[in-house]
Amino acid sequence: METMNEKTLELEIQMLLPGVEDDRDGCIERLENALRNRKGILRAHMDLDKSPVALCLHYDPGIFSIADVKRLADKAGAGIVNRYHHELISVEGMDCSDCALVLEHSLKRMEGVLSANISYTAQSLHVEFDSHSSSRRAIEKRIMQLGYRVPSEGVRSWYEENRELLFSLLGGALLFVGWTGERFLGFPTLISLAFFLAAYVIAGFDITRHALHAVRERHFDTDLLMVLAALGAAAIGEFAEGALLLFLFSLGHAMEERALDKARNAMRALAELAPKMALVLQGKSEVEVPVDEVQIGDVVIVRPGVRVPVDGEILQGESAVDQSPMTGESVPVDKISGDSVFTGSVNGGGALEIRTTKLARDSTLARVMEMVERAQAQKSPTQRTTEKFTRTFVPAVLVIDLLLITIPPLFFNVPFGDSFLRAMTLLVAASPCALALGTPSAILSGVAQAARNGVLIKGGVHLENLGRLRAIAFDKTGTITVGKPQVTDILAFDEASEAEVLSLAAGVEERSAHPLAKAVVREAEARGLSPAAVEEVNSVTGRGLKALVDNKPVWIGNSKLFREAGIELAQDVLAAVENLENEGKTVMVVGREGTALGLIAVADVVRSDAAQAIKVLKNMGLNHLLMLTGDNERVAAHIASQVGLTDFRAELMPEDKLEAMNTLLAEHGIVAMVGDGVNDAPALANATIGIAMGGAATDVALETADVALMADDLSRLPFSVGLGRATRTIIRQNLFISLGVTAVLIVLALTGLAGIGVAIIFHEGSTIVVALNSLRLLAFND
Repeated sequence: METMNEKTLELEIQMLLPGVEDDRDGCIERLENALRNRKGILRAHMDLDKSPVALCLHYDPGIFSIADVKRLADKAGAGIVNRYHHELISVEGMDCSDCALVLEHSLKRMEGVLSANISYTAQSLHVEFDSHSSSRRAIEKRIMQLGYRVPSEGVRSWYEENRELLFSLLGGALLFVGWTGERFLGFPTLISLAFFLAAYVIAGFDITRHALHAVRERHFDTDLLMVLAALGAAAIGEFAEGALLLFLFSLGHAMEERALDKARNAMRALAELAPKMALVLQGKSEVEVPVDEVQIGDVVIVRPGVRVPVDGEILQGESAVDQSPMTGESVPVDKISGDSVFTGSVNGGGALEIRTTKLARDSTLARVMEMVERAQAQKSPTQRTTEKFTRTFVPAVLVIDLLLITIPPLFFNVPFGDSFLRAMTLLVAASPCALALGTPSAILSGVAQAARNGVLIKGGVHLENLGRLRAIAFDKTGTITVGKPQVTDILAFDEASEAEVLSLAAGVEERSAHPLAKAVVREAEARGLSPAAVEEVNSVTGRGLKALVDNKPVWIGNSKLFREAGIELAQDVLAAVENLENEGKTVMVVGREGTALGLIAVADVVRSDAAQAIKVLKNMGLNHLLMLTGDNERVAAHIASQVGLTDFRAELMPEDKLEAMNTLLAEHGIVAMVGDGVNDAPALANATIGIAMGGAATDVALETADVALMADDLSRLPFSVGLGRATRTIIRQNLFISLGVTAVLIVLALTGLAGIGVAIIFHEGSTIVVALNSLRLLAFND
């Protein structure tokens, strides 16, 4: 509550801190602290109920004006943004998930680095740093010191793309020559040994480099286990076994990398949809310029069959535009003057003139790509759990291995060589490569497949939660319904016709700005009817309109309007009004000279795809589908029954919707809220998953929702839930494969039933199987 000595001002965080997308980002707390300590600022805090999230400032109006407070907040925000940088950096050369953990650990220890989150599958680093103590250049230097690459703007050479695979194959060839020569060609021992040692060096180059970096960062990973196993094999004279280990391990990493590249390429292909050049209208000339140089307000010419190079609004022309790369819509969308178009869409048969509304770097496609990269870099709950397990498991294996080498020879009279070989086999068997890869590879593929089908999922946690949903709540207006009133019924009485009733109503209503009036005018235009010539119009608040047409009085409104005018409506008219109102429609009576000519019913009609989407969700086993609306009970009941919802809550204020959402969460645990991304912000924010409709068209939906259905299409919701379930299934399969193979190999290694060669083959095989299994998500469809 404001007082004479205290005023409040709410400012969007995104305006104060551009680029900060997470309300848990440290920059928000820094901004609060920077303003909280200023004289005249009484309190500064986050308002999480706002969408987008806002900073609420309580200030003393005797010290600051509202303009002063805004200027102070802008200055503080600019200072923080200039000092604390958020960067998304591509990292190449990581050939296993442990590489990401080592690199992440090393970067977090750098002075000035506040957070570092690396995704092995997405090959990306999201880092936050204090520019007073560090820099992007210093971070990239540390990455390269650890043996990884930060790609330049240029294209990598064929050798750089395939070096790891070439080294592996060359190591395998050296191993084959050494083994064949020793077994069948009578090579001297030293010659064969030279080939084996060469195989060690070539095939083990990258593995050893990564293992040394890990040890230097005091981190024990699977690369270290493999190097120790190979050295152990060499120590007991099993050079061929050690070379085979390094060859298959490096080959497995190379094949795993290529499998994951297939998922990454699915998103790279989407990014490459954006044209590099645009045809800009300059005066009377058409000039081709780089897209990056196109400014807001520039007029771009898009010829038939050409990709749209910018986000913009059509000034001239009509065409069917294929925007499936952005929204997943299966058919082209008819576009006319005033409609919006998106970068990467394909123009149909008509030429278009488009006024640019966003710079290339801010286009919907560019933002979606950035958000997908961030989503793929985020770790899901399952991945975090497996990483914690791995951090404990690997050191435990090393300790058990040491005990296996020493205890049997000392206490059980087992030959040292046998004990040592079992220990080396255990190192291979217990290496959790497949376990570490199983979850992130599935998340990478799932997020990529969602984006290719017009669904933006902002992280692995949301993808997993989609697969765990127990209930879904829907907003009504703009979600279950179209969100725009439409004429649904026209009834004519006595000798009047529907065309006469509609034409008369349109003539009167075109003088009004009311949404219902606009619906009547649109319907007349759609039917090709000319509005009646109206001489005078007067509004009667809460009742309707009175007008003069051909010097005859006309009334359009509810029954109260006619009753107050002394006009008695016939029983059949009143019965028709009641029937239509029972269906949740708003009814206007059209009368002339004291007689009712007809009725026009207007309603926010149900989406054509809503009933089918609800039916599919029910068939998937989701039996708690309800609607939260501020509409009255009668309208809510009619719409809920029309689309097949299991329940509804009507006449809810925003705070009531929040309370209803908290009740659903208590009852069902995992609940989604589907809305338009603008209204019902508290319920969307408090749901387990907030799902926004029409993300391609609204910036708010892109910024605030956990999941955005890029097209205004409810059919994408069952797809999203199905994809979440498929992803969870793939993750469970991957965990079962990796843990199962590891457990069996450990038992076989400890009992001496499997040698190091068998352990190598099954270990690497399981890793490749897990990667390929995750790629099945790229083929997921409805």
